[in-house]
Amino acid sequence: MSDTRPIGIFDSGMGGLTVVKEVMRNLPNEKIVYFGDTARVPYGPKSKETIIRFSIENILFLLKNNVKLIIVACNTASSVALTAIEKNFKVPIMGVIEPGVSAAVRISKNKRIGIIGTKTTIKSRAYEQQIKKINPSIQVYSVACPLFVSLVEEGWLKTKITKQIVTDYLRPLKNKDIDTIVLGCTHYPLLKPVIQDVLGKKVQLVDSARQVAYGASQILEQQGLLTNRKKAKGQNVCFYVSDEPDNFAQQGEKFLGFKLNKVRKVSNV
Repeated sequence: MSDTRPIGIFDSGMGGLTVVKEVMRNLPNEKIVYFGDTARVPYGPKSKETIIRFSIENILFLLKNNVKLIIVACNTASSVALTAIEKNFKVPIMGVIEPGVSAAVRISKNKRIGIIGTKTTIKSRAYEQQIKKINPSIQVYSVACPLFVSLVEEGWLKTKITKQIVTDYLRPLKNKDIDTIVLGCTHYPLLKPVIQDVLGKKVQLVDSARQVAYGASQILEQQGLLTNRKKAKGQNVCFYVSDEPDNFAQQGEKFLGFKLNKVRKVSNV
């Protein structure tokens, strides 16, 4: 059997493109439909009820594109809305928290793990609770790094200001003797070099996007949803946004490393 329907991925903005990149790398024959809710970004400061409503609306849009799997590529939505939205749909839905947590628990040697993310993600304690569910003896230290998203979207990845901000945010973690840190926001992988530099080579960074792509391939294989089509020429991804497609296309190239030829604006999600 071969299922040629696309994989649906949504995020509050463009951070989820790090997930798109990894899915493309791990599942090169699969088509992808990506929706960035750029008109309503950021989700971080919004209420749980609002985030759930936005997530449901995003999923309904993706289902119009006949997707076979939905990836919630937004840590904020994954942390506060995933349980609620899973109950409402039959299509397989996965978030970005569990894959990253599983990898961190597996590779940590001293059982001292750090989590960095948006204020809402950290406040939800979703990562901590998931880690404790697997191994209650693990010590978890969480730090909110709200400016990281702005640094990435402005393209300030290697400036002195970026290095100083990262150093200031991560100082509490350096004092906790952690050996593993989970990048709890899909924007953060673009800051991996400076984060690694600040924390030192002894600390392993867990990129949730990479783990999500691996988890997606497992789900598709287990449920018989993989395609046997060969990779088509050109882009295998359709991009949709709720506001300003030109800016998304320009910024998105920094995430994916190739030009986004066509980004469509959706008026009503």
